[in-house]
Amino acid sequence: MPMNDRFEINDLLDAYGVLLTEKQQKIADLYFHEDCSYQEIAEMEGISRAAVYDAVHKCRVELNRYESLLHHVNLSKRRLSLYGILEKTTQDETVLSLIEELRNTEN
Repeated sequence: MPMNDRFEINDLLDAYGVLLTEKQQKIADLYFHEDCSYQEIAEMEGISRAAVYDAVHKCRVELNRYESLLHHVNLSKRRLSLYGILEKTTQDETVLSLIEELRNTEN
């Protein structure tokens, strides 16, 4: 999987992971965060490699579906970009402080 895809999936997992089933969360964590192979996950979970592949695919589909409906990740990235632009265009300490406060609410 290309690195950009991995970053994007991790952003989606951070935003929507709790909406997946517990089993999907566990498999997604092992695959995307722990970098385990399908075979390693299959052995740990006592399921087939094909079942792991299907679960990872379903996780991707679900996470992308949530984002297409809610747009949380894309809007957050856009806000962070705008905060950066604002920071570059002002020297006002009050505004800079407010930007930092807004940026902290994104996490």
